[in-house]
Amino acid sequence: MKLHLKSLFLLLFLLMITAGYGKQKPYFKMRGAVLSVPDLETADWPRIAFENGINTLGTHITPDQVLRFWESEKGRKFQADCRKYGIEVEHQLHSMSILLPRNLFAVDSTMFRMNEHGRRTADFNCCVSSARALDTIASRALYYARHLPATNHRYYLWLDDCSLTCQCPDCSHLTASEQALVIENRMIEAIRTYDPKAMLAHLAYMPTLQAPRKVKPHKGIFLEFAPVHRRWDKPITDSTAYVREMGNNAKNLTYLKENLEVFPAKTAVVLEYWLDVSLASRYKKPAIELPWHGDVFRSDIETYASMGIRNITSFAVYMDSTYFSTYPNAYYLKEYGDALASFRPKKAGRKTKR
Repeated sequence: MKLHLKSLFLLLFLLMITAGYGKQKPYFKMRGAVLSVPDLETADWPRIAFENGINTLGTHITPDQVLRFWESEKGRKFQADCRKYGIEVEHQLHSMSILLPRNLFAVDSTMFRMNEHGRRTADFNCCVSSARALDTIASRALYYARHLPATNHRYYLWLDDCSLTCQCPDCSHLTASEQALVIENRMIEAIRTYDPKAMLAHLAYMPTLQAPRKVKPHKGIFLEFAPVHRRWDKPITDSTAYVREMGNNAKNLTYLKENLEVFPAKTAVVLEYWLDVSLASRYKKPAIELPWHGDVFRSDIETYASMGIRNITSFAVYMDSTYFSTYPNAYYLKEYGDALASFRPKKAGRKTKR
């Protein structure tokens, strides 16, 4: 009887190992890459992602452009291939001029921002004190959420990435981050009528790096931190790596820390540029080969993990079929995906509160 029980326990133990019990899950839940439509149309990114340990693909650049691709034959194949390989799909989109079309200025100029000279202008963003503007933006955000669903329930509908915000008497006391959050709060309310699990990004990028204080995020808003002003040949912790717009690399971490006092770290996404060929090529083709700094990348993900970040993605724009035929030895994709999938933090990330 004792022998029989021992054999049974041994069999159960072997079955648990086979089923993956006791196997530690990857620390980084999202291990992503963000691609433009031409990249996705010409390169087999679902297969590339699967083979390189990348579990999330983000489409880019604008809602209308991505929607045309999404509904095309190539777009349907992309969706089917992502399902086949178990790849999550989200859409990281420059959206404001689509959500609040500029031609509506002729209908109601008060929906648009007031500049520092007291004049309404349809150049960028909107007046966040205009209920009509917020209703229009929310309605169109819901439309694109319905037509461009995210398999991971994460939505990204970015404002214009400039410092030009509304300076009318009702808005001027709000920072760029706070004005952005007013709009995002209204959008998530609308999107959740379609997708109750929806989450919407608050993009901390250039003028919105400063953490919002006067406006609080609604349920479902998560932080997306994009440190575009830095050097990628030096770790983000390097306070001697001078950056004209930022001061130095490490100043980015001051902004990240402040934002994590407002938004929870467990849902936050870091959007990096380690794989961004378009940035390295100064947004001109033909593209140069990616200047990859693996030691910096590994240092950076250790830093982000120490702050409790569990979701990492990177622009990889310009990695299309021409790029891969010109530079076939894209070893850095494997290094990127494998390092994120196998990462184990040296220290547990600190807990943050709303």
